[in-house]
Amino acid sequence: MSMVFRIAKEEWRLWLRSKVVVMAALIVGTLLAVTSVLTINRVAEEQSQRLAQQVEAEETFFAQPDRHPHRMVHYGHYAFRPPPPLAIFEPGVDAVTGQSIFLEGHRQNTAMFADTKAAADLGGFAALTPASLYQLLLPLLLIVLGHALFLRERESGTLAVILAQGQSGVTLAMGKMAALLAVIIIFMIPLIIVAAYSVSLGESPLGALSLVGGYFAYLCVWGAIVLAASIILKQRAVSLGVLIFMWLFAALIVPRFAINASSAAIDAPGKIESDLVMLSEQRKLGDGHNAADPAFQRLQAEVLEQYDVETIEELPINWRGVVASYSEAELTDLLNGYAENRMSLEASQSRIFDLFGLISPTIAIGSLSRTFAGTDLATHHRFLRESEKLRFDFVQSLNEVHVNELSYADDMNRNADAEAARRAQVNSEAWQVLDEFRFAPDNASERIGRATISLGVLITWLLVSISIVFLAARRVRL
Repeated sequence: MSMVFRIAKEEWRLWLRSKVVVMAALIVGTLLAVTSVLTINRVAEEQSQRLAQQVEAEETFFAQPDRHPHRMVHYGHYAFRPPPPLAIFEPGVDAVTGQSIFLEGHRQNTAMFADTKAAADLGGFAALTPASLYQLLLPLLLIVLGHALFLRERESGTLAVILAQGQSGVTLAMGKMAALLAVIIIFMIPLIIVAAYSVSLGESPLGALSLVGGYFAYLCVWGAIVLAASIILKQRAVSLGVLIFMWLFAALIVPRFAINASSAAIDAPGKIESDLVMLSEQRKLGDGHNAADPAFQRLQAEVLEQYDVETIEELPINWRGVVASYSEAELTDLLNGYAENRMSLEASQSRIFDLFGLISPTIAIGSLSRTFAGTDLATHHRFLRESEKLRFDFVQSLNEVHVNELSYADDMNRNADAEAARRAQVNSEAWQVLDEFRFAPDNASERIGRATISLGVLITWLLVSISIVFLAARRVRL
């Protein structure tokens, strides 16, 4: 063990003497610090803004004056998705999916105000986050530091001396690995600080620890790949060139190809395209604003039979409200069917994309990172489902008020004069049917369970890369 420690110590002494290595480390460290501070401030501000906007939207809804209940159905409401605590490190899909939805009767609107749509195009660095630095730049720094770990001993002739002293290639490899491991541990310090801060914002310790562990494993994979290349290859330039190519392939080429491949494999229509396709089916359901629409004749016959009356004017309830409630339920079933189909296709695309993690550890850690942080596609889909439930519940509650608290006669004559319009209003206390909405990420155990495949892929990468290091080290001879 003392030999392993001495080898690692000597490697560190050489790194510290190299101004290029020190400068590269300083640049990356500065980028990490600046990006972390900027992301923490931005996400913290967005979180407080969205929570405040959610409360304000509810207060505004409750503060509406006496009105016809269907006017409140169209007045609508907003649902906001505040970023989870670990979004200060991994914003995930938040920038492209939108973070708020306008909820109203008869419609399922898309999420709005995605950063990529609302902001000016600032180029690729507009999306620079601490997570992207860990996924892209730190492996590159490991390559700069470690591409000549073994080759330096070979070129200087010290490898033969070490082997002649009875030390094995495995011992030398362990010393080099210990040196790289110390670098990786230092790299982990900013992430540990950010993770600890996320716990103070409400993140569970298990979730924060899982994220730290995932990135530690990812950097260890790259450390092992770098060391293996240094052992196997015979020239420093070749080692650097091969490792740079592997980084380009894994970090830049494969993710872009994986996006195109998953989109080509599964054609997922967008929200607008889905709306156009289902428009014809929507017309068959009838117009909920027109109680005389032929689509509701069967419903009318059933309701008249239920109350044992001959005409809708004799009903003890408001027929227009009954039609509005029935139409909303039928329409929501149709909309939910298309929405679930679209989300299922998107989830399938995401699973195909994740499979490319088998040839790119960067994809594996990206998927793992978004899931652990609660900023993945599944979390966005849950936000859509929960906000839709909120929409349907308050719209149907207002329709119930329409059915039971407003007479059919007053409803039909609401446009006769000002007094008739006043009689067609209900007390504003009825708006209290709106439920409070506070979206929160899944608990840590559920997120970990959802990341099982990506975690398995990353562990496989780690085991395979370390195995290659030891197999190559055992073949080192004089």
